[in-house]
Amino acid sequence: MNQQLLMQLRGVTAEELQFLEQLTNGFNEEQTKNFVLIYGNKRKDPQDILLFTLLGFVIIAGVQRIVLGQIGMGLLYLFTGGLCVIGTIVDLINHKSLTMEYNRKVALDAAQMARILK
Repeated sequence: MNQQLLMQLRGVTAEELQFLEQLTNGFNEEQTKNFVLIYGNKRKDPQDILLFTLLGFVIIAGVQRIVLGQIGMGLLYLFTGGLCVIGTIVDLINHKSLTMEYNRKVALDAAQMARILK
């Protein structure tokens, strides 16, 4: 039942789904519903981060870092032109791992909240 609720999340990868299943192992149905609601609203899709990174080449460098909650790094990218474009290229290559790292943190916070709400 938990897997069916987790599959409702848009754009969930197999690796992310496996992590979420391990994290929600032992949750009852109500806790899982609360987790999906909290996590679904806060998680980022790797495709969105890819688009924000591509915007760094054209308009404003660092948007992807700000969206991922890395405000300081985003401002550094903004004022240095994406660290002379090299940082933006690295983020373009690593957008999936950046997103996964952010989503793991959000999932851990959402799991704590779901346990509290019972």
